[in-house]
Amino acid sequence: MLTTAYETPLWSELTRICGIDEAGRGPLAGPVVAAAVVFPRFFRPSGILERIDDSKTLSAGLRRELVPAIQEAAEGWAIGIVDNETIDRINILQATMLAMNRAAESLKIQPELLLVDGNRFTPGLPIPFRTIVKGDSKVFSIAAASVLAKTCRDDLMTAYAEKYPLYGFDVHFGYPTAKHVGAIAEHGRCPLHRISFKLRKLGEK
Repeated sequence: MLTTAYETPLWSELTRICGIDEAGRGPLAGPVVAAAVVFPRFFRPSGILERIDDSKTLSAGLRRELVPAIQEAAEGWAIGIVDNETIDRINILQATMLAMNRAAESLKIQPELLLVDGNRFTPGLPIPFRTIVKGDSKVFSIAAASVLAKTCRDDLMTAYAEKYPLYGFDVHFGYPTAKHVGAIAEHGRCPLHRISFKLRKLGEK
């Protein structure tokens, strides 16, 4: 599991370091969601927070237990959401950048450095940043953000499943599983689907 080993030397010169990650770039439906998390200077995880890791490697139950612990321990945290219609209009890469910036801009405190998962970032604030490939499996703050982002998005898709029960959004959360592709083939797309994401299996170009 992760520690704050990456952040600790940075804290020698900085006070507020923010981890940022997103969930939902690959699905055929629903929003992309980002989270930003700032932990207190020289923070050391204890208790359940010692189990934090890349959210994709954690069970849904553990992620749900971690969310309130992260929120309580953090000096600040925020969520940024970009809906499927905006994704179609500006493309998924730009929508991801927008969600990340919305999360950072929604923080009640201003960070001095952003640690962003991935290999590119377009900042919306005049704050220095570092991009870190696979940062959600290397950096505690980014991993914590990944847990908040994924849990928030899963909850949104579960709620959408009640509105659009034919698609099973509470099972696959919009990802292109065989069941989801089959539902699209049978029922067509619903207003939650990203129309810019084509399915070759269905002969779409």
